[in-house]
Amino acid sequence: MGTVSPVAGGHTIEGEDVVWLRVGAALEAVARREAARLAHRVGLPAQRVAEVELAVTEAATNLQRHARDGSLALRVVTLPDRAAVELLSLDSGPGIPDLSRVLADGVSSRGTLGVGLGAIARCADTFDMHSLPGRGTVLLARFWSGRAEDADGAAEPAVAGLTRPISGETVCGDSWAARTEAGPDGPVVTAMMCDGLGHGPLAALASERARAAFRTHAQRSPLDIMRALHEELKGTRGAAVTVARADFARGTVESCGVGNVSGCVVSGGKRSALLSLPGIVGHHRQPSRSFQTPLGPDGVLVLHTDGLSDRWSPHDFPGLFGRRPATIAAQILGQAGIRRDDAGIVVVRPAAP
Repeated sequence: MGTVSPVAGGHTIEGEDVVWLRVGAALEAVARREAARLAHRVGLPAQRVAEVELAVTEAATNLQRHARDGSLALRVVTLPDRAAVELLSLDSGPGIPDLSRVLADGVSSRGTLGVGLGAIARCADTFDMHSLPGRGTVLLARFWSGRAEDADGAAEPAVAGLTRPISGETVCGDSWAARTEAGPDGPVVTAMMCDGLGHGPLAALASERARAAFRTHAQRSPLDIMRALHEELKGTRGAAVTVARADFARGTVESCGVGNVSGCVVSGGKRSALLSLPGIVGHHRQPSRSFQTPLGPDGVLVLHTDGLSDRWSPHDFPGLFGRRPATIAAQILGQAGIRRDDAGIVVVRPAAP
């Protein structure tokens, strides 16, 4: 999740800058400082800031002591009426065979995480975890501004995205945005995943222009949105883009894609690919058609750039697609991300556990 902007009949959500911190000697101190900065930014009171610092320190300590490799992602996420500091912890193993056991305070064992996870779960307004034994764990914690009784995970948007720049860059050429509106029988979410060609500032400029165009035209059809993006990206490097509208009441995804952004619907353990046309948005000819894909009641829409390998299968992630969208996005990015490129993913799933 990220910045929210009002749009007639709904609201748009855009990815904000993510502070990525790799495992290293000063991880705990740097993570605590960045978390406090974000907590002050969203207006959390002093006691809550201290709890955010404690949770982030515990997560960093776990990575340092137990993970083979990993990173923390810190950012601000927003709803129309409040904001939160979000913590994501991703590692590449060894994984946790029994999550319920390690969430008990003080429980830890050789080769697994455990110290402090119960404390993080207690402090956070929103908490989620998913682990793949032998492969890696994702932890999600959010700390909302506003009254504690308003910090209800069920009110979260049905969409979340995550981006990570290529090693050595401070800006990411991948970006995402989404428009959420309430339908009579379920949410309707229009999501965009954009991969600016190359990486670095010029790729980021193309992606930022795509987000601006999406913001203006998000209430239109995916094909019309793509045509608006095509006009806006002229004069830039161009981009690969997919726009998909998930209507959970009608059971359909309408999509329009140009270039190598991967899109799929995951349902019943199967993955149905969204079709995309060859080309570069902002160059060559305008996008000419959209496509329809069935969306089952348990369906999850996933869009990601080629900074993630497209060879993953739902069977690689048992239990993941029933989790929160941010957890799903982080685990797929952590397992399928290619460090030699920018990486971006957006996930749409309306029902939170």
